[in-house]
Amino acid sequence: MIDILASTISNTVATIPFPKIDPVIFSFGEVPFIGELAIRWYSLSYLVGILFAGWYMRRITKKPGAPMSTDHLDDVLFWGVLGIILGGRLGYVLFYGEGKFFEDPLLILRFADGGMSFHGGFLGVVLAVIYIVRKNKLDLMRVSDLVAIVSPIGLLAGRIANFINGELWGRPTDVPWAMIFPSDPSALPRHPSQLYEAFGEGLLLFLILQFLYHNTDLPKKRPGVIAGLFLVGYGFARIIIEFFREPDSHIGLVAGVSRGQMLSVPMFLLASWLIYKGITRNNYQKN
Repeated sequence: MIDILASTISNTVATIPFPKIDPVIFSFGEVPFIGELAIRWYSLSYLVGILFAGWYMRRITKKPGAPMSTDHLDDVLFWGVLGIILGGRLGYVLFYGEGKFFEDPLLILRFADGGMSFHGGFLGVVLAVIYIVRKNKLDLMRVSDLVAIVSPIGLLAGRIANFINGELWGRPTDVPWAMIFPSDPSALPRHPSQLYEAFGEGLLLFLILQFLYHNTDLPKKRPGVIAGLFLVGYGFARIIIEFFREPDSHIGLVAGVSRGQMLSVPMFLLASWLIYKGITRNNYQKN
């Protein structure tokens, strides 16, 4: 009965064909205890985000009055990448793995079995930035602003990779741009919510932060505010778009709220602290 209903809906709703792109660019075969070792679009998206962040921040660190030197940047990139990978993967198996990590700790190494968590990767980067700032006696707020303005590009690339993988699709809909994802057993037309997130969390947020960083005095007189606004922007985009995204099947909704929305709420607390510290700061940067 469900199959008949799905077929009826999919035949009556105009849809845009899903572009079938192999998620695996190149495979090296199976590796014991880990599974398939391959180069995937998802992995490439992380590489694109990291390379862009390094290139962009290096340009800024070469300017007078930069938040840190190019040598400091190398440390930020190294520890930041570790934070993204370890935090993102550990966050995924802890936040979305339903306790399986404690039964099988090697699950954290099986990237092919499941994805990455933004919130886990975010915590990893926060710890990395704090470590570098304290080690080199840098200004935490100014460094945070710089890291914040490049982060949306990584989010943009990651969400596009989710779309290519045909995963994390949206809820059923009859909008003209609905898509039927090949890996969806229901074959229902759905919101391409990965693209909504790529636009909201990625491109739009990136453009807003660029304007604030390069066309206002916030980075010099109110450091920390831009980093706080990044968290606010991401949190709002994630919470709103989650209403168009299909909840994780093994988790579902709790009182109508998804796991992603729950994890985004604490970000507003950190955002409030950053913005407050920036607004009340009185030792303004002169250059």
